[in-house]
Amino acid sequence: MTDSITPRSKLPNVGTTIFTVIGQLAAEHRAINLSQGAPNFPCAPELIEHTHQAMRDGHNQYSPMAGLYALREAVAGKVATLYGHHYDPEHEVTITASASEGLFASITALVHPGDEVIVFEPCFDSYAPMIELQGAKVVSFKLAPPTFAIPWDEVAARITPRTRMILLNSPHNPSGAVLGDEDIAALKRLTAGTDIVLLSDEVYEHVVFDGALHHSMSRYPELAERAVVVASFGKTFHITGWRVGYCLAPAALMEEIRKVHQFAMFAADTPMQYGLARIMQTPSHYLGLADFYQQKRDLLVDCLAGSRLTLLPSAGSFFMLASYEKISDQSDSDFVQTLIREHQVATIPVSAFYSDGTDHRLIRLSFAKDDATLRAGAESLCRL
Repeated sequence: MTDSITPRSKLPNVGTTIFTVIGQLAAEHRAINLSQGAPNFPCAPELIEHTHQAMRDGHNQYSPMAGLYALREAVAGKVATLYGHHYDPEHEVTITASASEGLFASITALVHPGDEVIVFEPCFDSYAPMIELQGAKVVSFKLAPPTFAIPWDEVAARITPRTRMILLNSPHNPSGAVLGDEDIAALKRLTAGTDIVLLSDEVYEHVVFDGALHHSMSRYPELAERAVVVASFGKTFHITGWRVGYCLAPAALMEEIRKVHQFAMFAADTPMQYGLARIMQTPSHYLGLADFYQQKRDLLVDCLAGSRLTLLPSAGSFFMLASYEKISDQSDSDFVQTLIREHQVATIPVSAFYSDGTDHRLIRLSFAKDDATLRAGAESLCRL
């Protein structure tokens, strides 16, 4: 009998995520947390009450696999109002156990061995492993500061008959960039007449600043017919720990996605779905989100005005990037650890969002924090 079994890894190049590493180090040094895209302020009290009431009313067992119909209906109504596309709640809306599960179910269902998936870096670190688990190839394009604009001519040159999916994220984590009219025109041009699926990570859909339009794939009929849109109740209602999201897609695509979803999770948490269905009846909770976070972005910018950091513009999301080239020549990973250990403020190195660790000497700051935390974090950064 052997003492141990050595498994053959499906993800040999994957270790502990940067968010876990930074989180542990920040806790050890009691650092001010400007790293994680998780609010440190409470959600709406009525959402808690709605959810508690659902528990008291006995809604504690499995929901329907596709999600509570009232919540699917509320999502479809919101999307129709904001973006003009009418999804059938019965066949084209699925409530998922987090946006991450929606992304995973979509990639698993629609990407096959040998397929190619176009990804734009820097990007959230779960994208590539999800693709690689399917035996597919990640075709990555590096976006560069300060604009992080997508090089569509280069993308066009690398589309092949094996290109199955283009993975998009707008508003973008980590850069805060958003898609514009020229990006939508390019997507229409490049995908017309193909079977390419657009997987659109829109978890920050309600956090677009300065009066700009959110260019959801749902807004454009020729894109919506080939798009899977994934969004997050956690980001929208300040409940990232509840792990509830949703997925929108044409019925033929959604049929396949649900096949994976039913065996991965079967259903998202039931009482949370009841609470969310109730609070969705008050649109001001999400319609006011852009102004709410824009004030936080602007507060952090103002508080860092006296620092030696160079701030890059943030057009959306919970994040802004900052260059520290005037302060240090350390790598971004070393600089972030220095900030935590010596200055008690936690940020994220942007190299963690590139598969090869490309280092532009940038750190990511999260302004999804209460004002006191933003001021305290900025004060520490201004002392650099």
